[in-house]
Amino acid sequence: METFADYILSEEDYTRKIEIAYYLSKKERLFFDKSVAFKTELARLFIDTMKIDIDRNLVLTACLLYACKKTTNLSDLVNIEEYVYDGVEYLECLGFNDYFCNVCKQVNRNTSPAKRTKEGDILELVDNFGEMLLEKDNSKAFSIDDAIILLKHKDFKGESNQYLDKFLKFVNLEEGVAI
Repeated sequence: METFADYILSEEDYTRKIEIAYYLSKKERLFFDKSVAFKTELARLFIDTMKIDIDRNLVLTACLLYACKKTTNLSDLVNIEEYVYDGVEYLECLGFNDYFCNVCKQVNRNTSPAKRTKEGDILELVDNFGEMLLEKDNSKAFSIDDAIILLKHKDFKGESNQYLDKFLKFVNLEEGVAI
């Protein structure tokens, strides 16, 4: 019997994959907003532009689903800290394997295992950078220049991410920003 994981991972058409995740979110009342689509597109552009040798399908699917249990209630601090774990538990029920779930955990350093994957490093970058570029109810979006500075000198200061330099080059290529 095919699982939901088999179904969405076997879908190669990018637009169709987004539609599948969107309809799942409506049916199951999962988190899916403009930030999900934006970060997934950011990952797709990064992988394709920089010709990253990686399982593109896995990364894009992880981008669409890792935050499925995220809350929009910013005063719910417990959920904000636990949504990654809750999401992984949910994804396991949908048939996603341990490797995929491990990649989803790597969206941030608080939930990530010590050994990081290439896919997890990309997910972490697009989540951090994408989040800074989006306008929110409680804050304005950062400029691309400011987001780069924060990414380099705050978010990833002292952290190892194997794609940080390539990602910064990618942003520079796309936006002509001085790094």
